[in-house]
Amino acid sequence: MNNVINEINQRLENILSQYPDGKVKEAMYYSLKAGGKRIRPLIVLQVIRAYGLDYRKYIDIACALEMIHTYSLIHDDLPGMDNDDLRRGKPTCHKQFGEATAILAGDGLLNMAYEIMSQAVIKSDEPMKAAEAMGVIAKKAGVYGMVGGQTVDVINENKKMDMDTIMYIHNLKTAALIEASMMAGAILAGANEVEILNVEKIAKNVGI
Repeated sequence: MNNVINEINQRLENILSQYPDGKVKEAMYYSLKAGGKRIRPLIVLQVIRAYGLDYRKYIDIACALEMIHTYSLIHDDLPGMDNDDLRRGKPTCHKQFGEATAILAGDGLLNMAYEIMSQAVIKSDEPMKAAEAMGVIAKKAGVYGMVGGQTVDVINENKKMDMDTIMYIHNLKTAALIEASMMAGAILAGANEVEILNVEKIAKNVGI
């Protein structure tokens, strides 16, 4: 697993190095390198490995998930959201670079994620599977998943919540991207519909 994480980190560096230097790139790099455990891309690649396939040709889709996760943390920390000063023991992106640059860094990572996923689809030996995996990631990261969970979290800030609301937030804000990771890996590995649904249930429990 450590070898796979090292490969993920190296690929993230290679991808980011292709972009022009500047303050936004510096902020993107700062947040991406701030000490994340790479759980989501690791899950994608470990699921593919569990099917006995070579995970390396899918590493860009895995890296895209880490970019989406990192963008969400940058925006989550902003003054308009949770207004956090620290993330992983370091100043948050907006504290280090300013609010405007942090917003743009998050936007940059999100768009970069879809750029490299679309390229992965084009280059894939099985583009339909790659496109399906990309679609699942998009849905789970959007208003039906992570963004939706964050919305309910913000609306209920400083309010007393019942357990159903709390679980709804956890399901969407956290579990959805874990589901995306495991499901994308299964789809890329050629899993059937029943296996993909089972994987989604497993991932939901892991996420919770």
